[in-house]
Parts: sequence; structure tokens; C-alpha cells
Amino acid sequence: MGANENKVIAKKWFNAFNAHDLESLLALYETDAQHYSPKLKWHKPETLGFIRGVEALRNWWQEAFDRLPSLQYEVIRLTADDEQVFMEYTRFVDGEEPLSVGEVLEIENGRIVQSRVYHG
Repeated sequence: MGANENKVIAKKWFNAFNAHDLESLLALYETDAQHYSPKLKWHKPETLGFIRGVEALRNWWQEAFDRLPSLQYEVIRLTADDEQVFMEYTRFVDGEEPLSVGEVLEIENGRIVQSRVYHG
């Protein structure tokens, strides 16, 4: 896959996330994908911030959508190459300060195999 195709995957990721469309979001991931997030580490310390597999992602994001019904992301920049996309965005939740976020999606054969979130 090329950089342009990987940017398309990232755009689909944002569309699904902002629609809170869990099935469309999960369809972008490989079955055993790994995800790291500082928020995950904070909310579920036993994970050390890491989860693996689509079912773990499903549980984590469903929990987030239930807990934060106003959660939305606004894209600032997408930078892609043949293997990954660096996404820069702002996280918005009613009643909270906007949060600057960076996230890297590693992509193989058109599916996300790993993602890592960075909060600023």
C-alpha cells in the first residue's frame, strides 16, 4: 500500500470514530492488532497502556463512547508513507479542555496492525 492509500485508511478511521461507529472502526484493524494509549494506562492500569486484539479494542472504545458521548476528533494533519500514518488531531469532550493528540497507525496489507497514541 502506498502513502495515499494509508491516508484514506486514516480518513476512514476519523469518520468512523467521530460517528462512534464501532463496527466500521474495528473493520480497519487486523484481528490481533495492538494498541497503546496513555488514557488506557490511566483507566486500566493493569494493561500498562497496551491491549491486543479486536475484542479488546471493541471493549475499550465502547466504554469510551459510553463514558464520553460528546467525544470528537478534529484532524490537524495526516502524514503518511508506505507503512504508517502519523495523525495529529485535537480531542474534544464537553466540559473538558481540548487535548492535542498524536497517533501513529502502522498498516500492513490495508489493515492497521498497531496504533500508538501520544498526548500533548
